[in-house]
Amino acid sequence: MITRSSLSHSAKSADSYAYNNDTLHIRLRSAKGEIEKVALWIGDPYHWAEGGLDGGNLGGSDAHGWVGGNEVEMQCEGQSEYHDHWFAEFTPPKKRTRYGFILYGKDGEKLLFGEKRIVDISQPAQAETELSNLSNFYCFPFINPRDVLKTPSWVSDTIWYQIFPERFANGRPEISPANVLPWGSQPTSSSFMGGDLWGVIDKLDYLQELGVNGLYLCPIFTANANHKYDTVDYYNVDPHFGGNEAFKALVKQAHDRGMKVMLDAVFNHIGHQSPIWLDVVEKGEQSQYADWFWVNRFPVYPDSPRDEWDFWNLNYETFANVAEMPKLNTENEECRAYLLDVARHWVEEFDIDGWRLDVANEVDHSFWRDFRRVVKQAKPDCYILGEIWHEGMPWLRGDQYDSLMNYPLTQAITDYFALASLDKNSFKFAVTSSYMAYPRNVNEAMFNLLDSHDTTRIISLCGGDKRKAKLAYLFMFTQVGSPCVYYGGEVGLDGSRNMGSEDNRKCMIWDESEQDHEFKSFIQELIELRKQNPEFNQPFIEWLDVEDQDCIAYQRGSWQFILNNSDQQKQVTCNGQQHLIEGFGFIMEKVAG
Repeated sequence: MITRSSLSHSAKSADSYAYNNDTLHIRLRSAKGEIEKVALWIGDPYHWAEGGLDGGNLGGSDAHGWVGGNEVEMQCEGQSEYHDHWFAEFTPPKKRTRYGFILYGKDGEKLLFGEKRIVDISQPAQAETELSNLSNFYCFPFINPRDVLKTPSWVSDTIWYQIFPERFANGRPEISPANVLPWGSQPTSSSFMGGDLWGVIDKLDYLQELGVNGLYLCPIFTANANHKYDTVDYYNVDPHFGGNEAFKALVKQAHDRGMKVMLDAVFNHIGHQSPIWLDVVEKGEQSQYADWFWVNRFPVYPDSPRDEWDFWNLNYETFANVAEMPKLNTENEECRAYLLDVARHWVEEFDIDGWRLDVANEVDHSFWRDFRRVVKQAKPDCYILGEIWHEGMPWLRGDQYDSLMNYPLTQAITDYFALASLDKNSFKFAVTSSYMAYPRNVNEAMFNLLDSHDTTRIISLCGGDKRKAKLAYLFMFTQVGSPCVYYGGEVGLDGSRNMGSEDNRKCMIWDESEQDHEFKSFIQELIELRKQNPEFNQPFIEWLDVEDQDCIAYQRGSWQFILNNSDQQKQVTCNGQQHLIEGFGFIMEKVAG
């Protein structure tokens, strides 16, 4: 029997969306292993039998006589822990459609799953009645081109490299902060090492040789902290990074090499040394900026020593509980206009290629809709990437972001390869679920990563075992979306991120005698392999059967991959061929056909 309560579909969502201006993608979820076949019953809502309603009543009790239905077989797109996921593509001739699902059970059961009810249609007479009753069918009213998510075509061909500017390279020591430490000193939350954008320019040859063609820079605007997420001036690059002159030179030289440049947009909060916030501190309710922030009561700072403040109950809202980062009120029209002008300014004046949106889920949706309009008007193929650590479909309906930082996939990869906290099946289910969570056009522009300035580095998660790290990188580089290398990962840079430790933000290793050249060569090979095989970006995953519980196998286009996630040598059979794989080793090969 088909478990009816497990059937799930939602119209105009990741289950039902316009892939482009002409094509619909439709998905259905069912209990695992219960259904033999699924077909879409789909067609134009205005196709009626002679004498029928001809669309005059598209949902009432008498909406019988619809003859527009066509049966389109659905494919099993993947399996998660409890469900099968079905997929079909359909091109409605007039860009509009009604649809339902015909389910074929393994014991001869045949059901129609519609918007309002589930009906047994195993008898021909009942089937004829139900399949012509338009009122029980889901609706995709019209493919309006403006509603279709169109992501920049260049993103799927991009290999990103994330740079934390303060720790990447010191190009001009004379502009470093007065309290700068020697390069490579133990990092702390308050220390400075002197990295700047001139240093990034100096290393463009290195980055080009590595093979990356997209630079994602953590914040570069004037700020007080080494991470620059506490913005003081949104219109100027921090002088310790080289100012606007250095950034303009960086963008030009990067573009000359075919590299894209993406900046970090910190619009959820501002730095406590910003003149805007200091005006509120000084003038309280009389400040012209008082409503630019979420102030609970004035004055904003308690009349007591700072070490006595209750950071859980400050007089104003902040990012997390960080008093130095007061939260901006993007519902204030003046604040909103100011930030949107910042977004436009850096696209128009400096020709940046993307915005990564910090703490993106804590800013109102209406602001991001305006943000998209402003940015896309300035540069239609500018990439808009949200930092969201959880499921983010509400931001991906074509009116806000292009895609997200793919942290759910990150966690699946690191849990399996680095921490061994997932077994084989749980890993496969987690990966499949990450694919099913979003439309395919979102997945094709996803930003994939193993580590970042916010996480422990992958090599440290792997306990220093670079064989495990290689498996993680290999898997990431062969999944849908654009992969990212966090600076230094390619030469074996490690470092943990936890309370009191910022080792994941250590200085880049430029002494070649301390670099892991073999690991770097491996990353270079992955980058080149990715560039030569666009089929690695196919928006679905084909798992292959391999019986060993420590080995996974999958296919991407004409390539087959077998990964041994154990320390033991394995003899496995995949697609009828035997393979011997070393501990934490892998096989990748082209297959016939």
